[in-house]
Amino acid sequence: MGADHGHALHYHGHSVIHRLPAHLKIVSALAFVLLVVATPREATWPYAVHLAALLLAIRAARVPAAYLMKRLVVEVPFVVFAALLPFVATGPRTNLLGVSVSQPGLVAAWALLAKGTLGVLTALLLAATTEPRDLLAGLTRLRLPGQLVEIMGFMVRYVEVVAGELRRMSIARTSRGFDARSPRHWPVLARSLGTLFVRSYERGERVHLAMLSRGYAGSLPALDVVAVRRTEVMAAAALPAVAAIAALWGVVGR
Repeated sequence: MGADHGHALHYHGHSVIHRLPAHLKIVSALAFVLLVVATPREATWPYAVHLAALLLAIRAARVPAAYLMKRLVVEVPFVVFAALLPFVATGPRTNLLGVSVSQPGLVAAWALLAKGTLGVLTALLLAATTEPRDLLAGLTRLRLPGQLVEIMGFMVRYVEVVAGELRRMSIARTSRGFDARSPRHWPVLARSLGTLFVRSYERGERVHLAMLSRGYAGSLPALDVVAVRRTEVMAAAALPAVAAIAALWGVVGR
């Protein structure tokens, strides 16, 4: 844990968004998502304002659109569920492209797609502009329980180590002619997962002993606290401020 480790979601850059303190970005992203969720689902234009504000933030962060679009695949299960809602929901029916669909289901599908996409894009932007170490420091500064922050830190660091171990085991199976194509091979995969769990547990014990030998006493060293400038607070508050206006517009216009 002594060295910094990047993450696959982080996009290295030097934009104004990258330079903002992590705890301000976390609060800004959380407030923006909550305001998006609070926007009435029957509204339309407020979501366009949310999207425009978020796209401006992405442009200010200088994160390529293709970089974020590739990572939006995590939303596919929600898209599939939203596509089914108009057909399985009850209530008044209407015709859409010659197909009878549920009006409440259509509205629910629209709200799920709009809010889900905006939420995922916000999380991706936060991850793309903030190093994992800075995220943990921001959570600590926001008074998140220390043990929870440490668990998250170890998870971010060692999930890639465990994934690498899994890849090596897969290569070893393939080199021995193993090709899982039927349920008959499931016992082999189950034993592989059991072996991976044992190896990960043993690695965790070795890491813990190594930390104790280096003076670990139940908490990681505190990070330096950097003073926050007023301009940084204003920049971080811009996105949720626009979202608040749009959400209020949606509520008043109902």
